[in-house]
Amino acid sequence: MSDLPVVRPEQPAAPLPAGTRAPLSALDVLSFVCALFAVATLAFWGFTAWELPWNIVVGIAAPIGALVLWGLVVSPRAVLRVHPFVRSLVELLIYVAATIVWWSAGQAWIGLIFGVVAVTVGVLTGRRRLA
Repeated sequence: MSDLPVVRPEQPAAPLPAGTRAPLSALDVLSFVCALFAVATLAFWGFTAWELPWNIVVGIAAPIGALVLWGLVVSPRAVLRVHPFVRSLVELLIYVAATIVWWSAGQAWIGLIFGVVAVTVGVLTGRRRLA
């Protein structure tokens, strides 16, 4: 019995106090910036791509629709608890909508760069959530 290692009990890590959450990472900030850029893109599209009475309606409704969908399914405190695949699909659809807006506006490079960055951030965020 003398060749066994000496094991001393250690205190477990203290849980976070009630009402707090883990600190934000750089990936969280990038995910927020991508979502914010997508919502701003949809507002820009709504106000510039339509004629006068409809540009106000679409310019307000498109970003609000994206925000409501994001808040229901994708946000950290989502109202609807769905499978992670559905959550990722909704997030991807919001990013695809913003990418298509840039392509339809004749700015394919902006759309392509945003699409690559947003999908990369989404995949890395999703992998971290599943781990």
